[in-house]
Amino acid sequence: MSTVTVQPGSLHGRILVPPSKSAAHRAVICSALAGGDDVFSPGEILSDDIRTTIRIMNQIKAYSSGQLCIDCGESGSTLRFLIPVAAALGIPAKFVGHGRLPERPIGIYLNCLPEHGVTCKTAGGLPLEICGQLTAGTFRLPGNVSSQFITGLLLALPLLGGDSELVLTAPLESAGYVAMTLEIMRDFGVIAEQTEFGWHIPGGQTYRAREYRVERDWSQAAFFLAAGALGSTLELEGLNPNSCQGDHAAEGLFRAFGATVRWNETALTVSPGTLHGVEIDAAQIPDLVPALAATAALCEGRTRIYHAERLRIKESDRLAAMAHGITNLGGQIRQTNDGLEINGVPMLHGGTVQGCNDHRIVMAFAVAALNADCGVTITDAQSIRKSYPSFFTDFNQLGGNANVVSMG
Repeated sequence: MSTVTVQPGSLHGRILVPPSKSAAHRAVICSALAGGDDVFSPGEILSDDIRTTIRIMNQIKAYSSGQLCIDCGESGSTLRFLIPVAAALGIPAKFVGHGRLPERPIGIYLNCLPEHGVTCKTAGGLPLEICGQLTAGTFRLPGNVSSQFITGLLLALPLLGGDSELVLTAPLESAGYVAMTLEIMRDFGVIAEQTEFGWHIPGGQTYRAREYRVERDWSQAAFFLAAGALGSTLELEGLNPNSCQGDHAAEGLFRAFGATVRWNETALTVSPGTLHGVEIDAAQIPDLVPALAATAALCEGRTRIYHAERLRIKESDRLAAMAHGITNLGGQIRQTNDGLEINGVPMLHGGTVQGCNDHRIVMAFAVAALNADCGVTITDAQSIRKSYPSFFTDFNQLGGNANVVSMG
């Protein structure tokens, strides 16, 4: 365990944003199923979640017989993507996890996989044991649950002998993540055809190996966009202005807050402006909410974030975590059933906030601390390893003052 104390100040300079965690999971799986190579540039510092997916795909590639024990760490994406992939490959497996992962819902698979040849043994969460060969057919699931279930099936169903239909029984949320899945599948030679209510997935397809590099991460860029909006001047390198990442919406959202956000020849630049509250529908962008809430806490007027109820079952209850932390720092914030209502204040106060062992909560409060009247200590600083291990190194190289202390 470790804590980090962040002193007030501002950031300045240029940073290469890390690879997209969401895209990396998908690309690692597709490349491994194709028998392909690494999808990262040499020397990239990889997060714990991505290392977990790489390790498990290496296990799957080397599988010969018996039950495979698949330890997903704390990665919900790894778990939900690979349950149907293992089933499609006919691999009997026991899935385990740590942190809050054993409590996170997997009921969608418990409903649909047994209808297609897979036996599931669980007390409701993890551990989960599966056996049997997944068979093709029609898979029905709601679109307003985590898009990770849809992605898992999209990745797996092309491997089956027959054609399948994936039918959504409710409108799709987090559509950008599904679009990313389909794009990366196409990059590796596999298709799913859009239908009125979902997708037709031809069976008997083969992932094809190719040279590939994962694009940079709009989700992580959001923390630096927040820092820029709140008083820093930054250039963010490597981002794709035409990305299908759902969190590409951060560009427009921080512009809506009043920050100056524009492209130059090689980077996205962000600098402060006159900030004001906004209305934010978070249904398609749940991962942006901590960074948006930290910004809203220091904007003039009221911000309302809604359609964010799924944040209660992430690595932490992110709505509660942001509400408690901002309140502790002197901000004005109220939880609703599906989001947050925030009335901005000119400055936050120093103090201690709980990081809740949640990487996005820790990074959000690190940015908010730049605009406090004295230092802010955040617990669980080690949790950034889940998605952005070099965050505090980059933060300090940009002129920040973040002192990480290990507690053994």
